[in-house]
Amino acid sequence: MDRMLYVAMSGAKQTMLAQAVNTNNLANVNTTGFRADLEAFRSLPVYGPGYPSRVYAQTETPGTDLLAGTLSTTGRELDVAVNGAGWIAVQAADGSEAYTRAGDLRVTVNGQLETGAGRPVMGNGGPIAVPPFEKLEIGADGTISIRPVGQAANALAVVDRIKLVNPPLGQMEKGTDGLMRVKDGKNAAADAAVQLASGVLESSNVNAIEAMVRMIELGRQFETQIKMMRAAQENDAASAQLMRMG
Repeated sequence: MDRMLYVAMSGAKQTMLAQAVNTNNLANVNTTGFRADLEAFRSLPVYGPGYPSRVYAQTETPGTDLLAGTLSTTGRELDVAVNGAGWIAVQAADGSEAYTRAGDLRVTVNGQLETGAGRPVMGNGGPIAVPPFEKLEIGADGTISIRPVGQAANALAVVDRIKLVNPPLGQMEKGTDGLMRVKDGKNAAADAAVQLASGVLESSNVNAIEAMVRMIELGRQFETQIKMMRAAQENDAASAQLMRMG
């Protein structure tokens, strides 16, 4: 009886963990440049005295779905999207370099170029600082040009260049902050072949319909595990009743 209860209990717990991953994906269906987390179940034997006759379930996150999202036109001069393969380099909260596909950029009151999530965008020599301007343009190669305040329309000045990288996808991993990093901890080298499209944003690659269907499936699996736990309880009560009768 305890084996049945253990299997049902571990299955219910791991189903809840898988549901948490799926719910996080669904919550970020409208997050610019978001990459969905993958989840999968594994059956692992319980080792101990005797033979490993018991098996428990384990939820794993084997990786991240790195397929590109769809591009939507916004017309905003600070909105950019990576055109094809590649990533935008940003500064993480701990000061390290990380990578994202979110191109909803903005300039703070202090002149710092950031993503919509508040991550400083990296340039040739670190986070990019933009002086006061009347107009700002971002080229396909990431070059940032501005028309300084009070200057003529043709007086453009190059401020910096957004660092664009394209390491092999197999070397990339997603952190708990939602940013991508190179597995060996090193910074990726800038890649001149990576191009930006201006005035557009890349959406999340989460399929809302698939995520909703997966949520229903996991909910039903959890209910099944709870029913098995109740059945184990009923069988145990019936066995105890028979022993009392004897």
